[in-house]
Amino acid sequence: MKHDASSELAFFVLLAKHANLSATARELDLTPPAVTKRLAMLELRLGVRLVNRTTRRLSLTSEGEIYLAHASRILAEINEMEDLVSSSRATPRGLLRINAPLGFGRTTLAPLMSEYAKRHPEVEVQLELTDRPVDLVEQGFDLAVRFGELPDTRLSARRILPNRRFLCASPAYLQKHGVPQTLTDLSSHRCIIHRQNDDAYGIWRFTRNRKTEVVKVHGALSSNDGDVVLGWALDGHGLLIRSEWNLAKYLESGRLQVVLPAYKLPEADLFAFYPSRRNLSARVRTFIDFLLAEIGQAPTIKDLPVK
Repeated sequence: MKHDASSELAFFVLLAKHANLSATARELDLTPPAVTKRLAMLELRLGVRLVNRTTRRLSLTSEGEIYLAHASRILAEINEMEDLVSSSRATPRGLLRINAPLGFGRTTLAPLMSEYAKRHPEVEVQLELTDRPVDLVEQGFDLAVRFGELPDTRLSARRILPNRRFLCASPAYLQKHGVPQTLTDLSSHRCIIHRQNDDAYGIWRFTRNRKTEVVKVHGALSSNDGDVVLGWALDGHGLLIRSEWNLAKYLESGRLQVVLPAYKLPEADLFAFYPSRRNLSARVRTFIDFLLAEIGQAPTIKDLPVK
């Protein structure tokens, strides 16, 4: 029997979203037995079990996880195709799936997405926050908003904001322990370590006059959360590397001071990453433009004197 492929994909994505037959049936305006039969027919045609059934909830099998990942991506591509060929391309519509890091996503991106949703009511926005980057292509995301370099050659990028990193500390810490004058001095200082993804622990890289030096630092405090380590630096616990996005207001108020300003650290520019395609859908295009307008001109640290 001939089947409607896109309808089957949409059905399974909806079922996985609700993880419940009754909820899926209500949204599709069907009876639970009709949904059960439709799932059974899909599994019979594929020859594998996609879902583990329990009394209240459904869970995906490993084959179901694979089917869901590809179904989400294929449906996103179908939506993009329709955007590109229809006369309504200028009007953002459809599902916009975005990935972002936890702290930045919660404090900055979520409020911006609220405003974007008000301006574009035909767009359905999904925001997923994860500190570890995800595979946009395999998991069907439209774009990711993240700090740092391009993580995948299959992706394109648009820089939203330049964002330098600085070594800093509180005036109280520097008064008590002294101000480092050379990189060698760092070995005798307390350093607060921000653990990010798979970065080598306690390894800091500095560049001056095109020469890069690697320094192994030590400290009693470390965390994978940027707001936590920033709070420790403000409390006077040691030296910390953070970006100007996080530091600007504290350096301006004097609660933190830049240390060793003659040395440069790897930059942490803010990018919008998206799968490499010739054309972007209206919803992705307008969201990137919206980000540029809203935070592309964010306040930055004034040029520092080089000593």
